[in-house]
Amino acid sequence: MYKPYMRPVIMVAPDIVVPEPHVSLWVRLLCRLVGRLYLRQFIGGAKAEAQGEGYLIKSFTRAFKNESRCIVAFLHPNGAEPQILGWFTVSRFKALAGKAGAVCAVPPHLRFVYGYEVLRWGGALARFILPRIGAMPVYHAKFDSRSMECIYKALTDGPYPVAIAPEGQVSYFSDRMPHVEQGSARIGFTVAERLEKSGALCPVEVLPISVQYCFNARAKKVMEKLLRSVERCVGAERRTERGVLTLEERLILCKELILEKNEERYGIKAGKRAKNFAERVDALIEKCLDRTEKTLNATKWDDVFTRLYYLRQICWDRIFIAGKISLDDMTQLDRSILDLNAGEAWHASRHLEIVDFMWYLRYAPVPAAGSPLYQQIEYVQNLRDFANRTMGGVFGTRKLIHPYKVIVKTSAPINLSERLDAYHRDRKGTVKKVMAELEEKLFELAGSREDSE
Repeated sequence: MYKPYMRPVIMVAPDIVVPEPHVSLWVRLLCRLVGRLYLRQFIGGAKAEAQGEGYLIKSFTRAFKNESRCIVAFLHPNGAEPQILGWFTVSRFKALAGKAGAVCAVPPHLRFVYGYEVLRWGGALARFILPRIGAMPVYHAKFDSRSMECIYKALTDGPYPVAIAPEGQVSYFSDRMPHVEQGSARIGFTVAERLEKSGALCPVEVLPISVQYCFNARAKKVMEKLLRSVERCVGAERRTERGVLTLEERLILCKELILEKNEERYGIKAGKRAKNFAERVDALIEKCLDRTEKTLNATKWDDVFTRLYYLRQICWDRIFIAGKISLDDMTQLDRSILDLNAGEAWHASRHLEIVDFMWYLRYAPVPAAGSPLYQQIEYVQNLRDFANRTMGGVFGTRKLIHPYKVIVKTSAPINLSERLDAYHRDRKGTVKKVMAELEEKLFELAGSREDSE
């Protein structure tokens, strides 16, 4: 029988099937026991504490007593916020509430909403843990009524708060929110309407939370080491040997070199490049998306995030085939074509990794030596990630510098049930006002940081 000379690195696979989301008490206990050990890969030995815990305690204990329904709207800049919040709720909240004289009616727990793609790239551990701690997957690029009903039911039935990242995905910088989606407000109002129709006197609240990393002198040394590795990677080290550059100049040099390599790769000639960095990034994003759409023979949309989510979905659907299929029963020709499509989708998604990251980088100013340490560290981490994505890397190969302390900050909740009358009169306008208020509260939380040691 004929055998192809070379098989693609990425081969097609059946779609991933996991149990319906539910809260397993023994898995919850397992997470409580080993969760801190798991978190070491993200935050090392950093201690965790709460600020504004009064809002947190009151909102959570009300929800646990079925006196309210709580949506936790948390900022998601680093990727580990769900793990930190989940572990903090399971392991620390009961003691925290006890000190304030509050009683938890049920063992504290937090249910999360996450992108369905996490099941595909997250590995066997994520596929086992997530559905068993009640986490609920959603699609970014298409409406899935089954997933949405699962979220609505989790909130209407209670008692656990449901956590949603308004940014929709990791945003890479902790003190700015250039992209916020309306899902948390829309879901909250839908649940408030259902509770009102059922006659339940149970308000729906949106609780803003920010998880902040605090760094010290040790982290600064690690940052310098990481920056030097980036300079070696992109060739900036050779140029810095000619003279002493400031931190800001070093960061700008690395950023420019990585951007230039991307522009060369996508055929943007030096004479046709815009002078403004943001405009150059916009032009590069368009090139990346255009190449991906041509590779996948996909429809072109207007909005960057609509295009990004839509193309990601196509790529995942070509790698993991939905429906009940038996790959072994296929002819060799059919299987090989599917494998080639999967490999092509994997390579096409490398362009999307660059788009995903660059869109956020374009908004971030380059920090100087006198800037807060967390801004310097975030920017160096992100420069390394910029080079990482340019070389075909993904979020999973991102390098993070461990903090010495993690602070869970909470602001006053927004009561959606009190705004139902306004919502009935003007749905879009009311959602917009709630999101503006939520953004303001999250922005205040992100900006009120203590300086590093």
